[in-house]
Amino acid sequence: MTTQTSSNGEARTGKLLIMGVVAFLTVAAGIGTFMWQGGTTVSDGAAAQDADKAAAAAGFDSNDKAAIEAIVRAYILENPEIIPEAVEQLRGKQAAQRIASVRSQIEKPFAAAFTGNPDGDVVLVEYSDFACGFCRQSVADVARLVGEDKNLKIVFHELPILSDESRVAAAWGLAAAQQGKYYAFYKAMFGAGRPSQTTIEQAAKTAGLDMAAARSFVASKQADEVIDGNIRVAQQLEFSGTPSWVVGNKVLNGAVGYDELKAAIAEVRGSKKTVG
Repeated sequence: MTTQTSSNGEARTGKLLIMGVVAFLTVAAGIGTFMWQGGTTVSDGAAAQDADKAAAAAGFDSNDKAAIEAIVRAYILENPEIIPEAVEQLRGKQAAQRIASVRSQIEKPFAAAFTGNPDGDVVLVEYSDFACGFCRQSVADVARLVGEDKNLKIVFHELPILSDESRVAAAWGLAAAQQGKYYAFYKAMFGAGRPSQTTIEQAAKTAGLDMAAARSFVASKQADEVIDGNIRVAQQLEFSGTPSWVVGNKVLNGAVGYDELKAAIAEVRGSKKTVG
């Protein structure tokens, strides 16, 4: 009888610990979702109902459930640092899932809208707007990265969200990509200043575009379709503005700088070596 009681007690304790872990993860996920949605209220009632169902299925009564809640609450209060850690991990997992759903689309450039090694082992993706000062600030970082890393491919996508003129410049960027001169146009356009009819034509001529062919493409339905598709992807990946970067399973928002981009590239490369 003593052995059986001990065994039952250990089993019950084990179940309580498992339920405690599940409860904590539910709490962390709930907080993460709340923060991720920028303050949108998440249904506490639905979470409570799920917890009640899980407890009942495991054979726990109301006293067991109260004990689990007390244990979890005490642990969180004693170790509050685990909440931001859990939230960050949840956000990373959500971002990775979103990226995975569109990876083939975002890592494939439109025509020749890329620079660096076409067969590089790491792909850095930039979504930018030619009217964006922070994007202009990042041009030097891109040049330095591709100049130093001979096994890096950088893919560019147009994300004109700031003005009508930036959308026109984006279409000209796509026209340049069709002619195999995207990176030349990218540098020339950011160097010319904010998009206008004058600066766009200046950048196009500096990049050596066939102007008649470029104008024809800019007026085409395809240009709009490509840009609209980029905007949908940006919404799906929840970019906060431009520039936005995707590398591996990470989204980096803003002019994060050379060091952060380089570190993210190194992380992806290191993870591939570990898997290999």
